Amino acid sequence: MFRRTCLLVAVAFASLASFSQEKQPGHLFPGEKWPDNNGEHINAHGGGHNQAPALFKKEGKYYMITSGCTGWAPNAARSAVATHIFGPWEELGNPCAGEGAELTFNSQSTFILPVPGNENLWIFMADRWNPKNPIDGGYVWLPLLLENGKPVIRWKDDWQMDSPK
Repeated sequence: MFRRTCLLVAVAFASLASFSQEKQPGHLFPGEKWPDNNGEHINAHGGGHNQAPALFKKEGKYYMITSGCTGWAPNAARSAVATHIFGPWEELGNPCAGEGAELTFNSQSTFILPVPGNENLWIFMADRWNPKNPIDGGYVWLPLLLENGKPVIRWKDDWQMDSPK
């Protein structure tokens, strides 16, 4: 069973990340065979049971942000880095900082969108679940920066793409 997936498309390949298949560590499916993959995969980002993968690439390194498997309850995000899409992945800890970071600002990673014209800024896109009223779920878009080689996400009530700090 696939609960969450993320597709990373780069020059000459695409890689599909599927996390929380039966709540096991995430799987990366080799890009040269995707989408005609016969089930071959590698395990990735082994920091516990993960779901909701979001990937981006910067200067030859792949960054991944995931969520723990806690059902509807928010939890601390997890991040990792690798020099190759298939690892090995080095755990970097929670990329969120400030008030609300321990629960990923009551949200869960969905996608990381590069900002056109700014190679040092991404938009961390997350969804916010409301188990008592699922139709009332929402979305969170926050600036994601790299600081000392690690992704950092801080809560902003509002922000501009030309001045995300």
